Amino acid sequence: MESSLHSLTDVLKKTLFFFDGLSVPELLPYVQKKMLKDCTPQQVEEKISRCLQQNDCFVSKGNIWTLNLQGKRENDPFYSYLLRKQHPVSIKELTRNSSRGKKKARKLLAEEASLLADGRFVQLENGQWVLTEWQVENEKYSLKQLLIKALKSHPGGLSVQQLLDIVGGWKKTDTPAITCTLQKFPYFEQISDSIWVYNPAVHSAYDSFMQRYLKTLARYHQRWQSEKERWQRKVMSLDRQLKEASLAQKEAAAALALRVQEAHRNEHLLSQMAEKDLLLQLRKKEIFRYREHIDYLERKCNSILYQCRLWVKRARQSAEENLHYKEALQRKQQDLEAMFTRLQQYKEKDRENKALLAELKDQHATKVAELQTQVLELRQKLGRQNENIQLTESRWQEEVRELNKELKKVLDERDDLQRSVKFLRQELKKVKDDYKSLKNSFNNPVIRMVLRILSFFGRSTQQSVTS
Repeated sequence: MESSLHSLTDVLKKTLFFFDGLSVPELLPYVQKKMLKDCTPQQVEEKISRCLQQNDCFVSKGNIWTLNLQGKRENDPFYSYLLRKQHPVSIKELTRNSSRGKKKARKLLAEEASLLADGRFVQLENGQWVLTEWQVENEKYSLKQLLIKALKSHPGGLSVQQLLDIVGGWKKTDTPAITCTLQKFPYFEQISDSIWVYNPAVHSAYDSFMQRYLKTLARYHQRWQSEKERWQRKVMSLDRQLKEASLAQKEAAAALALRVQEAHRNEHLLSQMAEKDLLLQLRKKEIFRYREHIDYLERKCNSILYQCRLWVKRARQSAEENLHYKEALQRKQQDLEAMFTRLQQYKEKDRENKALLAELKDQHATKVAELQTQVLELRQKLGRQNENIQLTESRWQEEVRELNKELKKVLDERDDLQRSVKFLRQELKKVKDDYKSLKNSFNNPVIRMVLRILSFFGRSTQQSVTS
């Protein structure tokens, strides 16, 4: 009994059993407490209305839906069985524990689909069946819902103490909580000093007003959210611009500081350049003297270098020739080694090809033998099939001959029938002519009088015979 309910139909059965009658919007919060929490209220209302319309156990009285507790007659044995057991029962347990076999279980229980459409039964999530009237979970309902049920059952109104007595049997509460709930909602109306009644019209108007109010709140929330996002984007753009401006200011200050440093550096360099110009003028004279001496030494060195270059050139040419001969020798040795390795590879490939050729010859011989045996078998099968075909052709020819004979007989019989039909038509024509002549003769008034007299005498004779 502690297991949760199996489907939306079972939740609606339990809710409508506790409350005598509710509309679809009133059923919405009770259903969403137990299932369909991820769906929107419109989707939940559509599913509730579809479920109420599809099941016969729910009865509609205008916009109010109630539960039919009369049930179906075929489920009465199962109802009495559950009343005796007083605990949940599954269909498998019922068929397994039945002492008289499956026939008793079938008599005791109709189809499971009929139990779904019966308001007296509720299915749990583990597949067991219980009665709707068992263990009504009153504590899960709020105080407001319990007050609505109590005031609906007493349309004349109840006092706070009477409400405390009734609701206290369902759920633990006190007088301040009841009075606070009654004063909080406008659909609880106070007739006199201590009598309170429930107004369903005000309740429906209050629910519709709250829905509109929540929708407007949602719209305002969306608008506020969009405005907030727009201002956040604007603030972010301004922060970005401020950061860029501060960075640009820092860069300008650094550039100005660099410019001042470069100006001081340029002044220092100009002073140093003036000093160096004086030193350069003194050194120029020394340089001119040194150049003349250097020119003399360069000419002498050039003659020596020319001779050295000639000897170096000859040595390099001989060294290059030696290197060329060594490289040619190495290339020849490498070519010989490569040719030797290729020769060995060719020998190995020749051996492998010879082995493969031998294997292919063996396979070819075996395949030729197999094909020859298959050709012989096919020839034998062809001979047998030709014999069978000849036998069937001879049998069919005999049947065709017999059918031709029967066809001739049928044609002869048809000719006889046509002649008999012609003869019958001629006789029918003669009978019709006789009938017309007799009819014309009966039209004579004298013959009619004779016939009436004869019929009269015939009746009198029959009466005398019968007497």
